[in-house]
Amino acid sequence: KRAAAADLLRVVAGPDADDTVSVVPDPRRRLPGRGAWLHPDSGCVALAERRRAFGRALRVTDPIDPAPVREYVSGAER
Repeated sequence: KRAAAADLLRVVAGPDADDTVSVVPDPRRRLPGRGAWLHPDSGCVALAERRRAFGRALRVTDPIDPAPVREYVSGAER
């Protein structure tokens, strides 16, 4: 669903490691590169993983590791 930009979390593709791209949270909205936006709740992160939306939104063809975003969102929900 749609939301105001202030209510969304920006994520970017982080540095490559072992042929895997990490999706890292960018809460300050300052990291360079193409970004994607999602709701900062675990349900939205799980849905994006299931639909493989991170790769399409960030235009990355390598395997994606969304663990940093998952950890950030679970910490923010507490």
